[in-house]
Order: sequence, then C-alpha cells, then structure tokens
Amino acid sequence: MVALSGVDAEFSGASGTFPTVRPRRLRTTPAMRRMVAEHRTHPADLILPAFVREGVDAPVPISSMPGVVQHSLDSLRAAAVEAVEAGVSGLMLFGVPEDEKKDAVGTPGTDPDGILQVALRAVRAEVGDELVLMADTCLDEVTDHGHCGVLDSEGRVDNDATLARYGEMAVVQAEAGARVLGPSGMMDGQIGVIRRALDAAGHQDVALLAYTAKYTSAFYGPFREAVNSSLRGDRSTYQQDPPNAREALRELALDLAEGADMVMVKPGLPYLDVLRTIADRVTVPVAAYQISGEYAMVEVAAERGLLDRERAIDETLTAFKRAGADLVLTYWATEFARRSRERL
Repeated sequence: MVALSGVDAEFSGASGTFPTVRPRRLRTTPAMRRMVAEHRTHPADLILPAFVREGVDAPVPISSMPGVVQHSLDSLRAAAVEAVEAGVSGLMLFGVPEDEKKDAVGTPGTDPDGILQVALRAVRAEVGDELVLMADTCLDEVTDHGHCGVLDSEGRVDNDATLARYGEMAVVQAEAGARVLGPSGMMDGQIGVIRRALDAAGHQDVALLAYTAKYTSAFYGPFREAVNSSLRGDRSTYQQDPPNAREALRELALDLAEGADMVMVKPGLPYLDVLRTIADRVTVPVAAYQISGEYAMVEVAAERGLLDRERAIDETLTAFKRAGADLVLTYWATEFARRSRERL
C-alpha cells in the first residue's frame, strides 16, 4: 500500500469526508453535465457538403457513403431548404459533370452553364442568403485525368498554369452566386491569385476559405465515388505529407498573407493536433472538414452494430470543437442540427 501523507492523511479517517473534492458531483445528471459542458456544437457552426450531378432527375445514392447522394437540381434545392430549417449555416457545393464533358483543362469548371454554376444559381434562387453558399474551386471533378490542376507535357501538375484556371473559375462561381470560395487544390499562390481575380471583377465581398492544411490521405476514398473521379495516379506532389505538422504553419502564413478570410484543416480527426496548433495561432475563423472516409467509417460500423451511431456522431463533432474549430464541414450537418434543436 502507498502511505498517505499531509492533507491526504487528514481526511482518511472514519468520518467519510475524504475526498472533499469530487469531480463526479458535476456529472450526476444529464442537466448537470449539459450545464457545465466546456464545448458545444451549435447548428450554426456547421456546413453541409453536397454533390450535384449533371444529367440526373433523381438523387443517386453513393454506395461508399450510406445516406449521402449525388443530388439532382431538384433534390439539391430541397436539401438546401432542409438545411436552412435545421439552422445549418453553410452549403459547400461540388459539381459532378457528365464524363464526356470533362477535358484536360476542366472546361466545365469555367463554363457559366457548367453543373456547379447552374446549381449555385438554383440554390441562390431557392434560399437566397439564408445559407452561406460556398463553392469548391478546384479542377479535380471536371478534368478527364482527375487531378486538381492542369498537366504539363510530362504529366505533372503545372502549378502556375493551374492558378490561371483557378482565377477564371473563381469569377464564374462568384457571378453564379457563391458567397464563399473554397480553393482545395493546394497550389502554391492560389489564394493570392484568386483574391486578385475576384477583386478585379468587382467581387470584393466574396470570401475565401483556404484549404490551408490539406493532407494526402487514405480517408478520401469514398469522395472519389461521390464526384465520379477520373483520377490517375495520386496527389502526393501537391497535397501535404501526413508526417508533417510544422509545414502546416508555413502554409498558414502564406494563406493569411495572400488574403484568406478563413482557414481549414482537412481531413479532420486524423489531424486534430494540426487543428489545435492552427487554432491557437490565428484570429480568423478556423474550419475542419470531416471527410468522406471519416463519415463512412462511422456509418459502416454502426450498420454492423459495432457502435452507437448518434453518440459517435456527437463525439466526433465535439472533438473538432474541443480542438479549436469554429466551423465544421460534415455530411451529418442537417441531421445533427435537427437533433440539436429537438433536444432543446
């Protein structure tokens, strides 16, 4: 046995007064636990990522993401209304063009009649500014090679040629109604080029959510199905390498210097340490993206009866808030927001 000493010994007698400090007193009831909770996830903290597919008149289920679909325009409008009613703040849109329209430079991404631009206008007409309408500003969904940029003669992603395309995309998306752009390609200088393009076109009020620390990750797998990806090879030459944490601070400094209004860490749960580090260093809003693989793991495990689905959802979202995220992109946004309101 370990001998008690000092104040411990004083309260070790038969009176039963030891211990005097009992943290469990603040865990006794649901109401008590709710009252003293240090972190809360509010519906307004959430952004719903959504996929809209060209050429379909009904939503198409994504087999690797149970419960998530490639929307038709009609179902996307309905999903936007549901998000508003639940109290969700934002909608991040990804366009899925018909395969035959994809090409080497991602023409659907700058076509005013490309599926993403059509969807932006449709959602804007449906809900106006009741949702913060966001657009993925990247080429991976619209190129026939599936990379996030233009390729050079040797098949490598050409950073600077890609920046020119991003500037064009940004203006087209802003004109279609996007209020926030999310440049997700991890090209050097992308925030600065897009900011200048937007300002020159008179879109000074369109905000930029920088994908500051976007890691090359195994957890993107289901997303490839969600956007009908044509990717050949991988993205390790432009996305961050998982072992590197300090590098994220270099990316952060560049994004802020170039005019980022918000910053993001992606994926979420595998990089909570990076999220915490960034959140401790900035005064702009910080987002985390709970990506497709994170979502799928919980859904598949729940289907097999391995965990309590709703508790797992709540716990993962709390982890992002505890690590410092102001905003969370999650495919559970509307569901969680609705449940949160029902609990009040």
